[in-house]
Amino acid sequence: MNAPILSIPILSIIIFLPLIGAFALLFIKDESWIKWLTLVVCAIDLLLSIQLMNSFDTSTYVMQFQEIHTWIPAFNIRYALGVDGINILFVFLTTLVGWVCVLASWQAIKHRLKEFMIALLTIQTTMLGVFCALDLFLFFIFWEAMLIPMFLIIGVWGGEHRVYAAFKFFLYTLAGSVLFLIGIIVLYFAGGKTFDMLALMERSYPFQIQVWVFLAFFVGFAIKVPMFPFHTWLPDAHVQAPTAGSILLAGVLLKMGAYGFLRLSLPMLPQASQYFAEMILLLSVIAIIYGGCLALAQDDLKKLVAYSSISHMGVVTLGLFVFNIKALEGGILQMFNHGITTSALFLFVGLIYERTHTRSIDDYGGLMKLIPIYTTFFALFTLASMALPGTNSFIGELLVLAGAFTDYKVYAALAVIGAMLSAAYLLSMFRRVALGTITNSALTEIEDVNARELLAIIPLAVFVIWIGLYPMPFIDLMHVSVEHLLQQASRVQGAVPY
Repeated sequence: MNAPILSIPILSIIIFLPLIGAFALLFIKDESWIKWLTLVVCAIDLLLSIQLMNSFDTSTYVMQFQEIHTWIPAFNIRYALGVDGINILFVFLTTLVGWVCVLASWQAIKHRLKEFMIALLTIQTTMLGVFCALDLFLFFIFWEAMLIPMFLIIGVWGGEHRVYAAFKFFLYTLAGSVLFLIGIIVLYFAGGKTFDMLALMERSYPFQIQVWVFLAFFVGFAIKVPMFPFHTWLPDAHVQAPTAGSILLAGVLLKMGAYGFLRLSLPMLPQASQYFAEMILLLSVIAIIYGGCLALAQDDLKKLVAYSSISHMGVVTLGLFVFNIKALEGGILQMFNHGITTSALFLFVGLIYERTHTRSIDDYGGLMKLIPIYTTFFALFTLASMALPGTNSFIGELLVLAGAFTDYKVYAALAVIGAMLSAAYLLSMFRRVALGTITNSALTEIEDVNARELLAIIPLAVFVIWIGLYPMPFIDLMHVSVEHLLQQASRVQGAVPY
């Protein structure tokens, strides 16, 4: 590890720098200065997260860069932060997506720009807090605080039915959070009146307590993923949200549910996790196929990407509950990959919508002849989303399916159907949008992507190719931590009463 970076509270700086930036925006009126300050804050946060990864020691599963301070001693609540080989990936992903969101909103947000950028920076703080927290109470505070800025992003800057979509998002996630809080309280008393997540992972709990806490956690996390049948809020939220809101939802917020399974359910409730594994595998396979079928039926570009997101997150949850190293690493890598590729697809939907003010696939055709740079990158991310060999998603899906075929051949075979559906709807969409003849004369004056938009596109494209051709740095980063997590998740504390 790099010693100098340890002399400063690097995680607190990364988490709260966006919030400080949001506070500074309160005193700025000029819209140009608002944009540039927000971009600079996100750029610094991204650079700090890169330095964090460069300083990370991959040889140990022990939490690094820990910051622990007493907060509310009466309830043994602490301000505790730390990263291992799993959550450090999502710290970086969050800062990268934040950079992309600011650039995507540069011209797209026409009113209340200051308030929008404040909401954007505030939600970045809350998402980073979720991934870094090592105290369950602190985890829940960040988890809940995220709802407010996301509700505002959808409800104020969204589409025609934005209020309905915002309230649907809020009520769904709030309902899940209530059950999540009940589970936390039960775990607090069962674990010796502590919210210390590392200590709670080492405790042994009676199977009956594990079952009820697991189910409480499951509903909260399943809504966030979202898993079938808790997914119905997502298409409305995606369609109505502004481009940056859709990127945030797909790139980071959906990962928080899967991360909850990784950080809380698997290590703290190992018996219950094993007991309910087949149920989750079944729901995952249903989501993969169901999401793919719905995506195949869409004419709205944003809805197509939204339903494809449900299908691809099914691959993630499949990998997390197979309980072998290949599938678990594949599931985590696919979480990161999904954040890259689906964020990119929503970015491209937003870019073309800004130019044409339509999301109907039938309104396009022949874009390759008109905007070749746009369609070249669009083709790359489309192929990545369908897991073409040589792209990032191929590696993640391959690991998940290879691990699943070891013990759950039927579920793995059914998941392959989702891969075929993915190819069908994505290739059909790209053909109708980019290839063929120009059928809409209104498109003839359309402009290709500019330098600002390329600053958002190119970093995402780099990771598509990098992970697709050389994934080992990312797998090595998480490997020791995943091995330890698998040992925790595979603990048998006594006979499980099936």
